[in-house]
Amino acid sequence: MGAQEHREKAGHGPVTVAIVTVSDTRTPDTDQNRQYIEARMAELGHVVAAYRLIKDEPDQVAAVLDELAAMPGVQLILFNGGTGISPRDTTYDVVSRMLEKTLPGFGELFRLLSFQEVGAAAMFSRATAGVYRGTLVFSMPGSPNAVQVALEKLIIPEINHLAWEIARKS
Repeated sequence: MGAQEHREKAGHGPVTVAIVTVSDTRTPDTDQNRQYIEARMAELGHVVAAYRLIKDEPDQVAAVLDELAAMPGVQLILFNGGTGISPRDTTYDVVSRMLEKTLPGFGELFRLLSFQEVGAAAMFSRATAGVYRGTLVFSMPGSPNAVQVALEKLIIPEINHLAWEIARKS
């Protein structure tokens, strides 16, 4: 069965997501990424079941990943922030160690799309994705433009297909 047949089987029903913003400076009121993701998910009929705003501390990243992956019904966890190369950027390091299966294509395609917009600086991004405890996990940079690119060009076009693939038994 090809990708198009899989998409058709996956349908267009609601997908349940959780949002995690990793930032040392944002507050719930200034978190543009949360606002954008929540609005887009609502427009598409998907459900945001949880939102967390955490500092870029390895123990907080690991704890929130464990918590949300254990939350009944959550199919995708969308991390934003902490994917760069500065000493404070630890999200990638924690998430990548915890993933049980990786989706290297997400990071590769994200960096390709970013390169088209920001040039060689795209190589600084350590965007990644994979599966943890039966839940899809996407970790993208924290800039609003990066979140928009990741969502619109990569995640949303396949969101139902991704959720279907992770849940199917055969």
